[in-house]
Amino acid sequence: MAQADQTEIVKAQPGSQTLARGLRALIAVTESGTGLTTQEVAERLSIHRSIAYRLLQTFVDFRFLTRTDNGVYQPGARLVSLSDAYLPGLREIALPSMRRLAERLGSTIALFIAEGSEAVAISLVEPTNTTHHLSFRAGMRTPLDRGSAAYALASALPPQSDEPAGVTLARERGFATSSGEIEAGAHGVAALIPTRPPSPPLCLHLVTFRSEAAAGAGPVMVHAAGEIGRLLDGGDRLSGARVSGLGQAG
Repeated sequence: MAQADQTEIVKAQPGSQTLARGLRALIAVTESGTGLTTQEVAERLSIHRSIAYRLLQTFVDFRFLTRTDNGVYQPGARLVSLSDAYLPGLREIALPSMRRLAERLGSTIALFIAEGSEAVAISLVEPTNTTHHLSFRAGMRTPLDRGSAAYALASALPPQSDEPAGVTLARERGFATSSGEIEAGAHGVAALIPTRPPSPPLCLHLVTFRSEAAAGAGPVMVHAAGEIGRLLDGGDRLSGARVSGLGQAG
């Protein structure tokens, strides 16, 4: 664990310390890909095995985790309800366009949101008509100073004298591009979804290993992002309520 995290735990009150440890244990299991044992969680969090066991079993009791016969803890079904609760109206509106883009361009399409100094993938659609495509998990974070998704999101902010060239270019032409900045050999294209405050910046993002798929995708991504923005703007008229968690888009 990072020293900053250790210091934070030491300073925390007993109740918040337990909560922080529990959340770190849950995150460690969900991000592991294959699950973790009690000992592995204890080592990652630098805590005693008995503490790790109690934390993990609490999550099992509430169905956020499951425990296999060989003692490996894995994500539980109740995590799905937490995921679905995050900006549900936004994803409901965006997913049809994302599916069409994924099939049309034969590439993975993601929905990114700006959170602090990071770009966070909150939804992902993979193409069904290709046998080889790039994939990653929702929840992936990248800094706002590299990669096409980050450039597109940062282009919604006021211009900065030291901003990356990719941000300036995205602001000028309406979409961002990058190659190999997040993953070697990967090409990205992202278009900002038009929104109004208090909505955080949002963007549609294409990622592919095929340079020809990315080459002409910019205008298509801009059009799809604009469609989503218009649907968000009419979200209160379409569903009877404003899109949960967002301001109106413009």
